[in-house]
Amino acid sequence: MHSDIPSPCFVIEENKLLSNLLLMEKVRKEAGVDILVALKGMSFWHYFPLIKQYLSGACASSVNEARLINEEMGVKAHTYAPAYSESDFEQLLSLSQTITFNSLNQWGKYKNKMFLHPEIHAGLRINPGYSEIETDIYNPAVPGSRLGIPVDKMPTELPNGISGLHFHVLCEQDSYVLERVLKVVEEKFGHLLKQAQWLNMGGGHHITRADYDTEHLIALLKNFKLKYPNLKIILEPGEAVGWRTGFLLATVLDIVENGGIKTAILDVSFSAHMPDTLEMPYKPIITGAGEPDQFQFNYRMGGSTCLAGDFYGDYSFPEELKLGDRIEFEDMIHYTMVKTTLFNGVRHPHIGKIDKNGRFSLLRSIGYQEYKNRLS
Repeated sequence: MHSDIPSPCFVIEENKLLSNLLLMEKVRKEAGVDILVALKGMSFWHYFPLIKQYLSGACASSVNEARLINEEMGVKAHTYAPAYSESDFEQLLSLSQTITFNSLNQWGKYKNKMFLHPEIHAGLRINPGYSEIETDIYNPAVPGSRLGIPVDKMPTELPNGISGLHFHVLCEQDSYVLERVLKVVEEKFGHLLKQAQWLNMGGGHHITRADYDTEHLIALLKNFKLKYPNLKIILEPGEAVGWRTGFLLATVLDIVENGGIKTAILDVSFSAHMPDTLEMPYKPIITGAGEPDQFQFNYRMGGSTCLAGDFYGDYSFPEELKLGDRIEFEDMIHYTMVKTTLFNGVRHPHIGKIDKNGRFSLLRSIGYQEYKNRLS
């Protein structure tokens, strides 16, 4: 542990990020596809110039994300949102290289503007009605989903001006799930695939997970391209880019006991700084800690807000925790920093990096003015 890291702090480790990028570059080149970083999962823009060297660009779901891509990566965004306001759409026209529409209504509203910009490729998001995601809040294919056009609502021919299709029904899943999804997509939308110029397979491809079969993914994508040589294939993972590239450092502020449960109150919040742990939910890994009773001393981790449910547990430690002890939550870069809030006005973690030479640098501290400027 670097003693010079302030607490709390999100810390990205450059060597781990580079390892992920090298693996995805291998897939990109061998499969002959484009791989984008999805800002909704990974917006650590300090490293956009590095990411640009290995991936094909980035995708956005808002004007702010598209602008960040243009400013910090120096490329135009691949853009999709469930709906576009007129003012946002005007800005996106100058920030995007592709714009995907969630419905035929949205395409009908904006197609005349798109015709004035032939350099921007237009697409439609389809909903295959099939997904293996078990948590409904993350499943775009649940019955009644607002995301994408089901096959019975699609025309038999792509509308004039539409050059591509987009689907997204994976969440941290492997290439074998993608293979089953593609079967359904072909069964329902195969006639449209033959008419399109590109297909965006969305995110959720867990390419950098240790047990992910990248060779199967490469073979799957190459075979799919043989069947549809007219298609340019795009993948847009977010979590795979930031997967296990950094941690959230916290400090024990107090230890309280109630009903035989000891809770270590930290200077970070699950609700404000790690909301996915409560929404998914999932139990974050703490370096050096184990499951309850695995080691001698059991503790629950308590957050710094006054929300009653701002806690997670339980863990065990080989030594008794003391005030001032540092706690390291692993894998806290993807889908964590992008979701933080300033609820309760609690201190937002600093943001820093450990470079490839092992040196820590503080990149940003978020203080009172950021909190105040979000309110009025």
